[in-house]
Amino acid sequence: MTSAAVKWMDRLPAWLEESRKQAAFGQVAAYIPELAKAPADALGISILDGAGHEIAAGDSGLTFTMQSISKVFTLLLALMDNGEEAVFRKVGMEPTGDDFNSMLKLELVEPGIPFNPLINAGAITISSLIHGATPAEKVERILAFFRELSGDSGLEIDEAVYRSESATAHRNRSLAYFLKDNEVLGEEIDVEQVLDVYFKHCSVLVTCRHLARMALVLAYNGTDPITDKPLVPRRFVQIAKTFMVSCGMYNASGEFAIHVGIPAKSGVAGGILALVPGRYGIGVVGPALNDKGNSTAGVHLLRTLSESNGWSMF
Repeated sequence: MTSAAVKWMDRLPAWLEESRKQAAFGQVAAYIPELAKAPADALGISILDGAGHEIAAGDSGLTFTMQSISKVFTLLLALMDNGEEAVFRKVGMEPTGDDFNSMLKLELVEPGIPFNPLINAGAITISSLIHGATPAEKVERILAFFRELSGDSGLEIDEAVYRSESATAHRNRSLAYFLKDNEVLGEEIDVEQVLDVYFKHCSVLVTCRHLARMALVLAYNGTDPITDKPLVPRRFVQIAKTFMVSCGMYNASGEFAIHVGIPAKSGVAGGILALVPGRYGIGVVGPALNDKGNSTAGVHLLRTLSESNGWSMF
């Protein structure tokens, strides 16, 4: 990183501790029982530049599951497997303004496909498009993709979270069977098998550095700047980043775009993957969430960084 960047990075620990206070205004997700065990006051961040230099602060070594952050990367894999046209016959391109697990617009708006790939209904549909002869093969392909993007061949599924998520996923099952009834999931598709793939990719265990490394590939339009290896077609990364701006922070995405102004995707384990195009990949964790499902302290920290360093794209 440049000396100017390092100079402001010296302030990162103090900024993080100020943002940590915001955790008191959030709550750890409890509707998936295993997630309720996370430390509510934790906050960590990892920032990677194109040369692979990392600056980390706080609880950056804390492990947590990707949850909805994984949806960005299953979307990329589905696009690589099927192409743009086939994917967008099954999911739309618009934000919903509703909660991430809502089925309201599936009923009210024709043709009854999910509004976008980053809400639960959309991500379940995307999971059905991943190539593989069996659910196990699909999951293995997803894991291989995540491992390559994160630079860690040891990335694994947190079995306890997966089981907890599967056992309590009544709303997601309702969404999936509604999609089946609407023929978004085809006749040949087994709903429970699709859900199993979905629960498993949401349960991949990561740290802030993993997220930062994955975000770095997106920041450099699909090429890993550290290895100079192209991993994802530029066009598909463009699509994913656009969804991150418009839908990535659930129904607080507009507010986040105004205050922070960079592509980001959150998950209910408290993670946020974010990027500054052409510059940085960022991973954040702060398990205490606001009423929209986003990390209270994590959002505050990203806002501080963006405002202090002029990161907004707008």
